[in-house]
Amino acid sequence: MTRTPSIWMLPLILLLAASGDANSGQVADLRDLSLGMSVASIPPEEYINLACAGKEGAKLVGWNDFQACPADQMGLHGLSFRFNDDLNPLAVLSDKYQGTKLGGHPVLLMGLVDSSGALQGIRIDTDPNARPFWRKKAYLLALILRARYGEAGWTCREAVPHEGETPVGGLLINEHCEKRAGHRHLVLDREVYRRAGQPLAEFVNATRFIIERSINR
Repeated sequence: MTRTPSIWMLPLILLLAASGDANSGQVADLRDLSLGMSVASIPPEEYINLACAGKEGAKLVGWNDFQACPADQMGLHGLSFRFNDDLNPLAVLSDKYQGTKLGGHPVLLMGLVDSSGALQGIRIDTDPNARPFWRKKAYLLALILRARYGEAGWTCREAVPHEGETPVGGLLINEHCEKRAGHRHLVLDREVYRRAGQPLAEFVNATRFIIERSINR
C-alpha cells in the first residue's frame, strides 16, 4: 500500500525539492541560501529578525550590516535570522508551519559572513526552548539532514559518556559526524542524555549542523 506523507512533512519535502541534489556543487543549502553567495543578493523579505549572534540586543537592518557584528577567530561575522512567516502560505493553515522550522523541528539559524560579504557558513541548531514534544525529538533532525546530503561518506564517532551521564528514554547518544561534499564541509552533532544531577524533567536532546566552505576544494 502506498502511504501519503503526513502533512507535517510537507515543508521538508518542499525544501528538498527546491534545493535539488545536495551533493551537487550548484544547489542551495537552505532555501535560497548558498555558500559563497554575496549577502547583497539575499532577498531582504525572505529572512527577518536579523541580529548579531552572541551579541544580545544588536539588531540589524539587513544582511549588508554584517560588519556591525564581531568577527570570530576565522574572521567570520555571525548573524542570526528567522524565516518570514508572511511568505509561507502554509502558516495560515496551522501553527505547525509557523516559525522557523526544518522538517517540523523548531530551529535557530545563523549565517557566517566573511569580510567581503560572502556567505561562508550556515549553522542550524534545534531550539532548546521549543515545546517539550519537539525537544524530545530534536536528535531526529540529524537523521533528516544526513539523508539530505546522502548517507555515504560520513565519518562518525561516539563520545565516551562523562561520569554520571545517563540515558533518556533508553537513549544515550553523543555522536559527532563529518563529511566533505564538493565545496562543503559538513559537521553534524546529535546528543541525547541526562547530565549528572539533572532532575528527571531536564535533559540534553539536540541536533547541531554546520555547513561551511571546505578549504580543500
